[in-house]
Amino acid sequence: MMTRTKPSPRDELDAIEIASRDEIAARQLERLRWTLRHAYDNVAHYKARFEAAGVHPDDLRTLDDLARFPFTSKADLRANYPFGMFAVPMDEVVRVHASSGTTGKPTVVGYSARDIDIWADVCARSIRAAGGRRSDKIHVAYGYGLFTGGLGAHYGAERLGATVIPMSGGMTERQVQLIQDFQPDILMCTPSYALNIADEFERQGSDPAACSLRIGIFGAEPWTEAMRAEIEARLGMDAVDIYGLSEVMGPGVASECVETKDGATVWEDHFYPEIVHPDSGEPLADGELGELVFTSLTKEALPIIRYRTRDLTRLLPGTARSMRRMARITGRSDDMLIIRGVNVFPSQIEEQIFKCAQLSPHYQIELSRDGHLDQIKVLVELKPNAVDYDRATTARELAHHIKSYIGVSAHIEVLSYGNVARSQGKAVRIVDKRAIP
Repeated sequence: MMTRTKPSPRDELDAIEIASRDEIAARQLERLRWTLRHAYDNVAHYKARFEAAGVHPDDLRTLDDLARFPFTSKADLRANYPFGMFAVPMDEVVRVHASSGTTGKPTVVGYSARDIDIWADVCARSIRAAGGRRSDKIHVAYGYGLFTGGLGAHYGAERLGATVIPMSGGMTERQVQLIQDFQPDILMCTPSYALNIADEFERQGSDPAACSLRIGIFGAEPWTEAMRAEIEARLGMDAVDIYGLSEVMGPGVASECVETKDGATVWEDHFYPEIVHPDSGEPLADGELGELVFTSLTKEALPIIRYRTRDLTRLLPGTARSMRRMARITGRSDDMLIIRGVNVFPSQIEEQIFKCAQLSPHYQIELSRDGHLDQIKVLVELKPNAVDYDRATTARELAHHIKSYIGVSAHIEVLSYGNVARSQGKAVRIVDKRAIP
């Protein structure tokens, strides 16, 4: 009978996590030279962009020289949809993930076998930093599929040597049942969904703080220190932030350390962070607020050079680890919304509105909070010649389009022509009524 053998223990820190800043910088420079050359030699987009900017991979002599190279944006990934940014042949791509794009096309990311291996390593490192150990049971309630959250957490937990409960999202009653039955130690999901789970415990007459969970590893949406305090009080756990985005890798780009809980440590041996001015793109010093930019240092299938995340934060000195920390994200430099872990742009919703023949182009998006979950309502109006009895049908049609193409459920309110608020200047598309704790 075959016996199950867990991977070797990963309870000890990787040497680079506590290395000197000089050692970290030396490794970054070596890997940065490789990734610039890899991108230039194998991705036509990067070769053209580098040449247009008058730079060559050989021009990188110090880490500061990276500022001479052009940025990459989500628009670049969309323009090269689906596989134009890949740097290896498709027979070397072992997995594809995707996130929503602003024009209905997702941004597509690919992984080589080595990429998957490194991703598992950094996710395992993140879980370990959060206090996880190989003896733990980890309940993964991030969604599985094209979204990177579920599988990223899953592979990281397995690499750590822990026992994985691959629950995925939804079915909250069953989530609570399995937490009670399986007695997991760690919960991985969005912070708002963790509070939804707490609500369900209480609805069933149980005390969520009495459950087995001791650690929560939460990401995929913004959350505050006040929300952390509520999660920790209600679920009786340490709540730790994990950061990632599919274009750079997925979850595991950075993670808080449970002993300090003072901002996510960036795993700088694989991801080189910068802070730039949101408008000019000029580099800013550590400690200054600006837009977060990442360059991958080890990715094979999809090297990413100076990717503009649009997240606003600061880079801070390391505390529990030698690597730098990210302050909590304070906002974004674009109009992207994050609704229950899904990236949503107003332009995506506008595109779906135009598919409905009864509707005028005027609309407004209202954001609210039902308990701990974000809700989205779209106010639209009929064209002047549209008939009122089509409102219910039109609302169902638009809700279906938004769910199918964007991936979020929205309540649609169809008004008579002229009843969506107009603005004298720039249209006010988003009304945020959320009282985020």
